[in-house]
Amino acid sequence: MTIAHTLGALSVMTGALLAAQSAQAQDNTFINPDWANSAWYIGAGVGQSRATIDEPRLRASLAANGETVTGFTKDQRDTGYKLFVGRQLNQYFAVEAGYFDLGKFDFKSTTSGNGVLNGQAAFRGVNLDLLGQLPLSQRLSLLGRVGMHYTKTNTEFSGNRLLGSTNTHASERKLNAKLGLGLEYKFSEALALRGEVERYRLNDAVGNRGDADLYSVSLVYKLGRPASATPAYQPAPEVAPVVAMPAPAIVAAPAPAPVSEKVSFASEALFDFDQSTLKPQGKAALDQLLGQLTGMDLEVIVTVGHTDAVGPDAYNQKLSQRRAEAVKAYLVAQGVETNRVYTEGKGETQPVADNTSAAGRAKNRRVTVEVVGTRKVPR
Repeated sequence: MTIAHTLGALSVMTGALLAAQSAQAQDNTFINPDWANSAWYIGAGVGQSRATIDEPRLRASLAANGETVTGFTKDQRDTGYKLFVGRQLNQYFAVEAGYFDLGKFDFKSTTSGNGVLNGQAAFRGVNLDLLGQLPLSQRLSLLGRVGMHYTKTNTEFSGNRLLGSTNTHASERKLNAKLGLGLEYKFSEALALRGEVERYRLNDAVGNRGDADLYSVSLVYKLGRPASATPAYQPAPEVAPVVAMPAPAIVAAPAPAPVSEKVSFASEALFDFDQSTLKPQGKAALDQLLGQLTGMDLEVIVTVGHTDAVGPDAYNQKLSQRRAEAVKAYLVAQGVETNRVYTEGKGETQPVADNTSAAGRAKNRRVTVEVVGTRKVPR
């Protein structure tokens, strides 16, 4: 496959993945972690490959045959690509199988007496890797991989100084180890971008042993994402105000007692994934809450943000605080006095359900709004 064909194939796949992402634009929240942590996925990557040509060994071989090297050039870089399919085992590990082509690497040498020796080596094969994923945030993860690859090496020589060898074309298949390190950024639960460097241990067909590196950018798409509905506004039952018993007409009725009313909103109802900017549905839910406060002499409002246990503790704490502040900012913009609204971020410290299940984590991602005030008594 030529480089142009490789890039063309990757472009087609990129278009298909982005089209799929666009179709999911209305449901781009991370609310299916159980599916995401067990899904099959496919991907493709392209980048620069680098190999090391053993110049000292080649010079020594020519010298042993009575040749004096007068010139030596080498090309140790090419374009490489890979195609792969994988399966998530859990949040932290996946198994991945793929096909790769590292390209071609060559050298040209000249010797005394108008001697010429040219060579070229090409590497392609299949691999099976264990992939480790360490979340740095809800979108960004550190990647590490270890595995094996079965590679076919084709080596060709030309020129009038073939070192006594009549075999100008040699081929070898060999099983070797490989390692990799990189980063992955999730655009959504289904689509991610990876940047990686991988090292392949290699043998060429004439006894040289070395390494080749592939620096690549890949797109990854998880298959079979389930449809999901955005959680709706979930008001808690109103706490009825304290009503005084009828008193004789000559005794004045006591003033209405303050009441406390608390409403809990699922985070997905107010914000997009990993965001602290209210979306239109979230503003509508808060407008509905404000409508319920009509007729109340407001004393104080407390907004508290909560998250699930996915991601670092410090990050979750900051996200919960930003979301609580966003709710306050909207309430103030709608006319609530700023000195009557207090905020707090609890992060993942006060779960109301089990964080090991998707349903439990959805309940833990929430913002509570507690309103304290006095209901006016109709005359």
